[in-house]
Amino acid sequence: MSDILSLAPQNVWKHFYSLTQVPRPSGHLEKIQAFLLEFGKSVGVESFQDEAGNIIYRKPATPGMENRKTVILQAHMDMVPQKNKDTEHDFEKDPIQAYVEDGWVRAKGTTLGADDGMGVAAIMAVMEDKTLKHGPLVALITADEETGMYGAFGLKPGTIEGDILLNLDSEEEGELYIGCAGGEDLTATLEYKEEKTDPADVALKVTLKGLRGGHSGIQIGWGHANANKLMARFLNQVIAYDEACLVSWEGGNMRNAIPRECEVVITVPEEEVDDVMAYVGECEQVWRDEYATIEDGLSFKAERVDLPEYMVPEEIRDNLVDAIYACPNGVERYIPTIPDTVETSSNLAIVDVKGGKASVKILTRSARESMKDYRNTALESCFSMAGMRVERSGGYSGWEPNVNSPILHAMKEAYQAQFGTAPEVKVIHAGLECGIIGAVIPGLDMISFGPTLVGPHTPDEKCEIASVSKFYDFLTATLANTPEK
Repeated sequence: MSDILSLAPQNVWKHFYSLTQVPRPSGHLEKIQAFLLEFGKSVGVESFQDEAGNIIYRKPATPGMENRKTVILQAHMDMVPQKNKDTEHDFEKDPIQAYVEDGWVRAKGTTLGADDGMGVAAIMAVMEDKTLKHGPLVALITADEETGMYGAFGLKPGTIEGDILLNLDSEEEGELYIGCAGGEDLTATLEYKEEKTDPADVALKVTLKGLRGGHSGIQIGWGHANANKLMARFLNQVIAYDEACLVSWEGGNMRNAIPRECEVVITVPEEEVDDVMAYVGECEQVWRDEYATIEDGLSFKAERVDLPEYMVPEEIRDNLVDAIYACPNGVERYIPTIPDTVETSSNLAIVDVKGGKASVKILTRSARESMKDYRNTALESCFSMAGMRVERSGGYSGWEPNVNSPILHAMKEAYQAQFGTAPEVKVIHAGLECGIIGAVIPGLDMISFGPTLVGPHTPDEKCEIASVSKFYDFLTATLANTPEK
């Protein structure tokens, strides 16, 4: 704790540390909402919670700056709850165990919550500081961004007003984002009647873990392995050659995180056990070779377990495995005019098969609506052929870039003057709330920026300490130089 509290700027890191002590996984935000409301009242700014669960602050302009444009500072309060399989942690009750290591802040075996705790901490620092110069400020700290941007979608017209939106949810210091991809969830479901297992068979629990995973928007094009896709390859072969039957399949747990772990329970005849065990070892080596330098921690093991009473029927099993095997996953294509930026992708995020129910959840992203629909139609066709019911939900449009944005030009010049280098201007494949908020408050001039984070949505998440000072200094300088109305 003392190491983090001594980091600069202390007024940001102290608030980030306080956020690590308040459980705030997506979907369980009562504690953080109460904490943020109490904070706002304690520093003397207008504070309230809207119907969507968002926390809103209003801070009047510094005397003499009342004629400046109103800036909305925006971040999200929830964090992705991911942990290593051997880590004991309850995200609804336990604080995050953050620590300092080699110029970075990390967490012990879990996500850190710097996405987007650093944005929230910066807002808290601005709200608290009576010495800053700024025009009228509004802070919008949204709820449940990670699970569907529900807070942004629930923001009602007239709740807040402003001229400029500064979204503090990007993850590379020195980059200004002016657009992002849209997204849509696809869920395929099926109910089936279980069959009894053969009492002469042997049950094996097969576990894949140690993959890098990652943010399905930022890291989808980095070549990280998808645990569900690898497991489908294994099952396809042991079903075909070792008479394997499927009991259960659990892979991934967040729609916007590349699945890092997967576990299946299968049954096989006693005489096939040695062959399956050998094939497990073969798969581990093949995949290590395929993902050399990328997936150094890959582990694929099998062990005997007690024989379950029920399993998935053969026809259902084959359809499910075939559909998941064939399911499009990863990058569809890059933006033709910005060839280093992913345009369209999908993430085979969650597979859950057990107890007579099967569910597959996928998040598709695209900067182009027609391509998003194309990828989702392909996915829908794949799982419909397996006899599954397919539903689309949570669709949101992307944020269209505006290269003529006045705040963009002002911030580019300010960054150059402050740090001696020009910031990069980019479009991000991850989903940001800017487009949704911009539809509620027409005419907003919007930019997204933040400190440097690595590995968001994974237990490898870390925040670069040096980048936080630059991020916050740039933020406060931007507020001090907000243009007049």
